[in-house]
Amino acid sequence: MSLFRREKPEENAQFSHQITDQVRVTPEAQDQLTQLIQKEEDIVGIRIFIYGGGCGGMNYGLTFVEQPQEIDCILEQDDLKIFIDPVALSFLEGVEVDYQTQGLNSSIVFRNVFQNVGGTGACNACGAAGGGGCA
Repeated sequence: MSLFRREKPEENAQFSHQITDQVRVTPEAQDQLTQLIQKEEDIVGIRIFIYGGGCGGMNYGLTFVEQPQEIDCILEQDDLKIFIDPVALSFLEGVEVDYQTQGLNSSIVFRNVFQNVGGTGACNACGAAGGGGCA
């Protein structure tokens, strides 16, 4: 008699590449991103990506997508397609993408970044007083 029982995976179970409520894009950001895409040739959408880690914390960015990758998760809002790879999505779940104007400056901003993993995207310097390290 075995202590462990092997469960059989559902044969019809499929991974959904469609993003529903994991990432939210405000109407203002959607308008700005859609305008950017329409000005470029051969661009099908925007990619949100993460990079870094360690003492500097995780960072995030946007880039144009000419050809999505097979593993990409996709958020579709009207004419806007946002692509995020599954690893980045696990860090960005709960993020809100917004467009903000302050005086003469305007930019895409990310709110609630890294809330899913308990971080803020920022941290103290390594070895700083008070423990340092990243949240």
